[in-house]
Amino acid sequence: QVQLVESGGGLVQAGGSLRLSCAASGRTFSRIRMGWFRQAPGKEREFVSFISWSGGITSYADSVKGRFTISRDNAKNTVYLQMNSLKPEDTAIYYCAADLASTYNSRRQADFDYWGQGTQVTISS
Repeated sequence: QVQLVESGGGLVQAGGSLRLSCAASGRTFSRIRMGWFRQAPGKEREFVSFISWSGGITSYADSVKGRFTISRDNAKNTVYLQMNSLKPEDTAIYYCAADLASTYNSRRQADFDYWGQGTQVTISS
């Protein structure tokens, strides 16, 4: 079992920044690949970013590349998503997820075993 708790969401103006955090507990965090997904109103949940267990491999959706940065602190069992140059289209509920098998480079939601409850991010124009 892995418990994931996101925080850091909120309301910001376009062009602003937010940093999301996801605190994990229950398993050896340092061996778990972590990801961020988001779901905008009326849309399907979509991949945002993932980071390998070591932090050495990261990947981003094209829509956020160059603006978002994923990182992790294994000593704190926490993964972060730094979001800069935010746009109204970034408005969504953001979820962190854990892939216990560290499925190589997968962006598929089905490859992530545990999910947080989500944190709302709203960007005003």
